[in-house]
Amino acid sequence: MNLPNRITLARLGLAFLFMVFLFSRGLFAKAMALGIFTVAAFSDYLDGFIAKKYGITSDFGKIMDPVADKVLTLAAFLAFVEMKLIPAWMVVIIIARELLITSIRLVALKSREVLPAGRGGKHKTVSQMLSIFAILVFIVIKEAGVQRFGFWNDSFEYWYLQVIFVMMLITVALTMISGASYLHRNKKYLGFSKNEKGS
Repeated sequence: MNLPNRITLARLGLAFLFMVFLFSRGLFAKAMALGIFTVAAFSDYLDGFIAKKYGITSDFGKIMDPVADKVLTLAAFLAFVEMKLIPAWMVVIIIARELLITSIRLVALKSREVLPAGRGGKHKTVSQMLSIFAILVFIVIKEAGVQRFGFWNDSFEYWYLQVIFVMMLITVALTMISGASYLHRNKKYLGFSKNEKGS
């Protein structure tokens, strides 16, 4: 197994470790969750960079890289729903999009075609990870404000939730746009076109 694929698989392990610390109590645990997520998000860039630079891309990597991204981002979003930071309907839309795109990839595999993530999908992933990173920063600030410095109040809480909501609206919109674009490019796998080749 080449290095980029090992990094991709490591991201799956980091996703689990991230959840452990996120649901642990205390400022240190929340800061660790932020740090682990940051490393995992950077690994998404790193494995792609190494694969392209040294020409060691593989079908396994094309499939597993977006899967690892989905596991990491969906784990975070589901955790935020559990923590009552974002509404469940936003995550339902994100999950529905990912399931639909994954289904198309599975259909393509039957024709021995591997559909890598497109540019829109990469932009979507970046927007999701940036939103998650920002929310995690807010969680750490709140934890510090409540436990250590005592500056947190109802006004902070209100604006904290409003900013998170707006960021998630943007993320959901980009998720839907990238999903629609991917469906259009690969519509032959939906039975809409017999001649257009997926990309």
